[in-house]
Amino acid sequence: MDKVLSVSLGEIALKGLNRKYFEDQLIKHIRRAIKDIGFEKIYKEQGKIYIQAEEQFFPQMINRLRKVFGLVYISPCIKVEKDVDEIENAVLEAVKEKIEAEKIKTFKVDTNRADKNFPIKSPDFSRQMGGVILKAFNELSVDVHTPDTLVYIDIKQNAYIYTDKIKGHGGMPIGTNGKGLLLLSGGIDSPVAGFLMAKRGVEISAVHYHSYPFTSERAEEKVKDLARILSRYTGKITMYSVNILEIQKEINAKCPEKEMTILSRRFMMRIAERIAEKQNINALITGESLGQVASQTIEGISVTNAAVKLPILRPLVGLDKVDIIEIAKDIETFETSTLPFEDCCTVFLPKHPVTKPRIEDIEKSEEVLDVEYLIENAIENMKVTTIE
Repeated sequence: MDKVLSVSLGEIALKGLNRKYFEDQLIKHIRRAIKDIGFEKIYKEQGKIYIQAEEQFFPQMINRLRKVFGLVYISPCIKVEKDVDEIENAVLEAVKEKIEAEKIKTFKVDTNRADKNFPIKSPDFSRQMGGVILKAFNELSVDVHTPDTLVYIDIKQNAYIYTDKIKGHGGMPIGTNGKGLLLLSGGIDSPVAGFLMAKRGVEISAVHYHSYPFTSERAEEKVKDLARILSRYTGKITMYSVNILEIQKEINAKCPEKEMTILSRRFMMRIAERIAEKQNINALITGESLGQVASQTIEGISVTNAAVKLPILRPLVGLDKVDIIEIAKDIETFETSTLPFEDCCTVFLPKHPVTKPRIEDIEKSEEVLDVEYLIENAIENMKVTTIE
């Protein structure tokens, strides 16, 4: 009777001929997540991935695996041969452990007979094992509708018995859907945007804009702290730190005050696109939510889009602030995001920013700026940091 962890794959199981590619990517990320803890082996068996390791490490492994995108459920299992007596003993052991951990009074047995050569059909075997449990534990009764616990029996090449399904984040393995460059600020929204795109399989890098010395070094450290939290889910993040103070000074001196925010935003997009092109990154990612601030109107987004050719992914565009905050709290970025350090968007902030900019007006304002020089100068002086 061995103890293993099983992981359920969610939507990866729906993939066709390229399913093996997604499974192999997922196993790579599982190995990365638990390599310092130690495990004996990882193997696939009829639709699930199993991890053989010391039981004492299971809680730490589960905590890590919950953050691996592509996993829907993680379950500590008892693994036995496909022998009725062995399965019976494992079922009794699993139920005993559950009773010791929680006060349960009702149960239901759920058998999944993936190996059709096993002689007893799933409903019949569930009833048989239910009778075994009732005989051994007088305090328990069957409830097929709302049981306190489910006793799962998976009959495959081996038999696996378990009572817990610990929820993961699901999604797709990192790197299976290209690369994205996240415009990462110190606010609540952008880390959530990075998390959601990573959940869809996008490999994340980040660019952070600051206005040092008008903004402090501690403000930049705050963003690095956010990247570190995000890296728990995404793996290693390369962060490009760009000082845009000279750009902001030029805009402030030569352009209408009300256009400060939208003009700065277009420069940020252009710089991000240059970095992305040099690093073979496929898309830009922002934390914009429609109507949340002055630059995030449909007109503002349209003018921003016009500055670049790369696609701009906005996973938060239809969410309200309450939705975003809930996700930020769940992924543990909220507390850091709300620390009171300034960011570059507060420098030269206009009293009445334009909310419905016209592209022709913005392009005319940019004619007085040496756009190419300002972009190249900012990129030339940027810092690159690897965050894990």
